[in-house]
Amino acid sequence: MVTHHHDTGYKELFSYPEFVQQLIEGFAPPEIAGLMDFSTLKQHSGHYITPMFEEKIEDVVWSVEVTWDGITQRVFLYLLLEFQSAVDRTMPIRLMHYVACFYSELLKQKVVTPGDGLPPVFPIVLYNGSRPWTAPLDIYAMVTPEPPAFLQVYQPHLRYYLIDEGRYTDAELGLRQTPLSGVFSVENAGESWEALQRAVDRIVAIIQADPNKERIDRIITRWLKRHLYRLGAGINLDQLDSLVEDKDMLAENLENLVKKERLEGRQEGRLEEAREVVRTQLTFKFGEVPDWVEARLVKADHDQLKGWMRDVLFANSLEEMFKH
Repeated sequence: MVTHHHDTGYKELFSYPEFVQQLIEGFAPPEIAGLMDFSTLKQHSGHYITPMFEEKIEDVVWSVEVTWDGITQRVFLYLLLEFQSAVDRTMPIRLMHYVACFYSELLKQKVVTPGDGLPPVFPIVLYNGSRPWTAPLDIYAMVTPEPPAFLQVYQPHLRYYLIDEGRYTDAELGLRQTPLSGVFSVENAGESWEALQRAVDRIVAIIQADPNKERIDRIITRWLKRHLYRLGAGINLDQLDSLVEDKDMLAENLENLVKKERLEGRQEGRLEEAREVVRTQLTFKFGEVPDWVEARLVKADHDQLKGWMRDVLFANSLEEMFKH
C-alpha cells in the first residue's frame, strides 16, 4: 500500500483510543457503536507483509468488546486510511486481501488458533478525497453479471463501512462536538484560508470545553501543524505549541492569509472581467474562440488583456492579433 502524506498525521490521531471512540460514536452506525464497551479498546499491530504480493500493510487496528444477546466478544476494528485523489474502485478486492492477511497474522502470532475460529472484523474505510466515493462497498457487487441463485452462495462477500469526510456539511459536523469532527472541518476547508480560519476557531472552542483539554490540545496541535505545512501556509509554526494558549498568534497569521486570499480573489475577479470583454470582442469579430486563443487569455496579465482590447479593433485575423 502506498503511503500518503495524510496517513502519518491520521495514524497518530487514531493511535489514541479517544479518537477511535469519537470516530465510531460520531460516524459509524449507532446500532453498532451502542454495543461497544470503549473502555476495553486495545490497539494491535497493523504492520505486516502480505504473503502474496510482498506488500507492506500498515493500517490502524483496534479491538473492542461488544456485547449482544448476553454474549461478550472481542471485535477487531480494521481502519483503512484512504487518502488518494482518485477513488480506487478495486477497494473491495483490497479489503478482502487485507482482511485475509490480517487473519493470517492473527494465526501466525497465535492470537487465535484454527480451532478457536476467527474473530469478527468491522472494516472501515476513511476517505477524504474531494470526489465522492463511488467504489462498490461489497466485493459481491463486483461480480457481474449477477450469478444465478445456485451460484450466489459460492461468491465472495465482504462489506466495508465507508466514512467519506468530504460529504459531511459544516452543519452536520457541528452536531458532533468532538475534536475529530473539528479535524474533519479543517480538512474540508481545503485551501480556503477563510474557511480554515473558521474551522480552527471551532476546533479551539471544542478543545477548551474538553475535560482532557491539555492532552487533546497537544495531539491536535501536532496534527494541525503537519496539516498547515502540507498546505504550504507559509507561516512560522515553530512557536505554535498549543492551539489554546497560542490561539491569538495563530488567528493573526490566519487573518493575514485571509486578507491576502481576498485581495487575490478581487484581482482574479478583475482579470476574469477583462478576459470576458476580450472573449466577447473576439467572438463578435471572428466567431468562436479556439482553444489556443483561450489558453493565451487564461495566462494573460491585466496589461496584455488591455492591449488586446485595443488591438482587436484593427486586427484582420486571430493569428495576426496573437502573433507575439
